[in-house]
Amino acid sequence: MKKDIHPRYEPVVFRDKSADLAFLTRSTMTSDQTIEWSDGRTYAVIDVEVSSASHPFYTGKSRILDAAGQVEKFQRRYGRPS
Repeated sequence: MKKDIHPRYEPVVFRDKSADLAFLTRSTMTSDQTIEWSDGRTYAVIDVEVSSASHPFYTGKSRILDAAGQVEKFQRRYGRPS
């Protein structure tokens, strides 16, 4: 690899405030915000809106759609040709 053309790949904390979850991983993303991790080191922190701890698919709290109601709504809107 050529030197000085690739972004830095370093440890970063991703934090989902809505689910009170934070995990340390490596990334090329950067941030001005920092957090002290349990190992005593300070890492850049990136806040995310959705993670596996808050996404309905992973939590099992997904909405149940009324499929029959959706079909009726579609037929009312576009109707069947007579």
